[in-house]
Amino acid sequence: MQPLRIALAQIAPRLGELEANLARHRELLAEARAGGADLVVFPELGLTGYLLQDLAAEVAMRIDDPRLTRLAAGTAGCSAVVGFVEESADHRLFIAAALLEDGEVRHVHRKVFLPTYGLFDERRFFAAGTVLRAVPSRLGVGIGLAVCEDFWHLAVPQLLALDGAQILVNISSSPGRDVAAVNEVGLGTATSWRTMMRTYAQLTTSFVVFCNRVGVDESVTFWGGSEVIAPTGEARFSAPLHDEGLYTVDVDLAELRRERIALPLLRDERPEMVLRQLERIVLERAGLAPDSTAEPGAGPGLDVAPEPADARGRRTA
Repeated sequence: MQPLRIALAQIAPRLGELEANLARHRELLAEARAGGADLVVFPELGLTGYLLQDLAAEVAMRIDDPRLTRLAAGTAGCSAVVGFVEESADHRLFIAAALLEDGEVRHVHRKVFLPTYGLFDERRFFAAGTVLRAVPSRLGVGIGLAVCEDFWHLAVPQLLALDGAQILVNISSSPGRDVAAVNEVGLGTATSWRTMMRTYAQLTTSFVVFCNRVGVDESVTFWGGSEVIAPTGEARFSAPLHDEGLYTVDVDLAELRRERIALPLLRDERPEMVLRQLERIVLERAGLAPDSTAEPGAGPGLDVAPEPADARGRRTA
């Protein structure tokens, strides 16, 4: 089996400059194709920059936008994942990742989890996606797309893998935080991401492809550190922090078969049991079923029953 060549476009998009970013994507896509890349991955909102706020509507594109179609035309003989602001037919805006293949827009994933903590305020400007789907690809394996924060919710990689993904692709605009020498790479954000990606690769026995941007949007710095992780949890490639570049790595898809036969974790998952428990939890949280984890006698919304009192109202326990 021929190795699969993955190109990571660790770029610094220009904030709000859609045409300039489109031109940069076309340039790097052509360079990656010339270098034999089968899959080219760009970061979250690589076509627009991240801190858009009120600029989001100005740079949004429908899936059938001619500019996106022209970009897709550059994928003859390869696959690419790009990040953009998608405008739906009813004029909602989404942070989206598109899989472009053989000149077409093959699949679009809308970011499901929008952070509103710390410096993040995505839910103010964007709608949240509601669907997670793996998609067959020209590469001969299923692809599961996720955008940044999606991976901080462990159901996402699990569901994508159960749905048939063998390569999990996360595109990100992760800002650098927690700079400290006590961390392995001197950056707490990078350490957390690397731990998480290796764990997901092992637990789903999938390749994990992570492409993070670099550069600065206003006062926010993005750290890069894009990676490709094997189904064993071992890093096949780690890009440098903060440096812009087009980085390529060859992977052996036969590793998927070897690891999934040797460690049949996905085979042994029990989604029907998980579904039953999720249904129970949802009903209990909504107050539509008794809370099975509460003590007998506990009031609505409480887990602990009140202590008994004597005639003077003093607790007896």
